[in-house]
Amino acid sequence: MTPPLSGRELAGLEMHEPVTGPVYAIYYPVLAAFGVPVNIVAIVILSQGKCGLSTCITYYLVAMAAADLVVVFTGVILNRIVDIYFPGSYLLLTPACRAKTALVYATRDISVWMTVTFTFDRFVAICCRRLKTAYCTKRTAAVVISLVITLNCLKNIPWYFVYDPIYIVNSLPWYCRIRPAFYISPAWLAFSFLDCIATPFLPFFLILLLNALTVRYIIAASRVRRALRGNAAERSPDPEMENRKKSIILLFSISGNFILLWLTYIVHYLYYRITNTYPYSGYNDPVYILQETGYMLLLLSCCSNTFIYAVTQSKFRKELVQFPTKPFLICLRK
Repeated sequence: MTPPLSGRELAGLEMHEPVTGPVYAIYYPVLAAFGVPVNIVAIVILSQGKCGLSTCITYYLVAMAAADLVVVFTGVILNRIVDIYFPGSYLLLTPACRAKTALVYATRDISVWMTVTFTFDRFVAICCRRLKTAYCTKRTAAVVISLVITLNCLKNIPWYFVYDPIYIVNSLPWYCRIRPAFYISPAWLAFSFLDCIATPFLPFFLILLLNALTVRYIIAASRVRRALRGNAAERSPDPEMENRKKSIILLFSISGNFILLWLTYIVHYLYYRITNTYPYSGYNDPVYILQETGYMLLLLSCCSNTFIYAVTQSKFRKELVQFPTKPFLICLRK
């Protein structure tokens, strides 16, 4: 009988079972081909500070784009593309496999929690006026970003020690499998449970909660503001409400994108925990397809934020249109 698997162990199976089929073989290279350049472009454009966003928001958005870029390198290129196209690569040696696994978990967690910190920052800016002055600063943003990176790196170090080699060939350990102690040790079971709660269930809940509170505050504040302005509200635009509207569109687009693209992964996990449908009957098993679809959408979320900026921010679109010609213009000026 196969022992029950934890939530993150399902992710481990995603990494170490061979992923075959033309869909996967095409999808991941295309995702990498788009994900790397679009995140680099987003980092460059946002770092210039010409998108009409505050320094605080810019810090978070640059950090999110950088985290997404690293996820593309670790989760898509090193993990998926190497496994598909280079099955005999030395990156599949057990020490490299362990390190890669820990990196994939850490970078994915960082990307997720960057979205949470951005959502919380916008919640404070919109709903907590007294706290806004002290919290929504570039110094606080830098501290929060540093803490997110440090804590998630430390939290995922134990994943390096979860795996044993599958084969020993010429004294070299190959591939990774979860060691039996992981299923019975109280310490490992506690770690697995807390890790699964930390990502993705707690971020998912926090983003939904913060957005709900933000919506409730905006509706109440809009009613009060319209009542105070009276007929003037119909005759002239309200600059404060317009700025708030732009901030809300950006907030809801990014957090909504996260929720939608992670939803399949969460549905698969909950379905698995309820039905305990492992092992799969094959690559055509609907549950296996649901798992792989969830993982594909999860990684897609790391490449879509740039498109969200382009759709919601007119100044970002302007900089994006000019971006391909800027290097040539700088060279001509020199």
